[in-house]
Amino acid sequence: MNMGTVDLIVLALLGAASALALLRLWIGPRSPDRIVATDTLAVIATAMIVFLALLFDSPLYLDVALLYGVLAFVGVIALARAIEGNRT
Repeated sequence: MNMGTVDLIVLALLGAASALALLRLWIGPRSPDRIVATDTLAVIATAMIVFLALLFDSPLYLDVALLYGVLAFVGVIALARAIEGNRT
């Protein structure tokens, strides 16, 4: 597990993206903004898991990333439906 310059740049960019998404989650100001920030954090976490799969050269992490991505998508859809209410 020898990390090169490109790996460090990828980690820095993923960290910066996480920080910005967490800032949007914290600031808000409305519920839809927070849900979009949650979805963005889920996508960033999935990208981090894929990066770990490449770094450790283990395809098992790709299965974990796929499962996490699907569950995160379903969770965000459930949150969006919950704040939508009974509008038809």
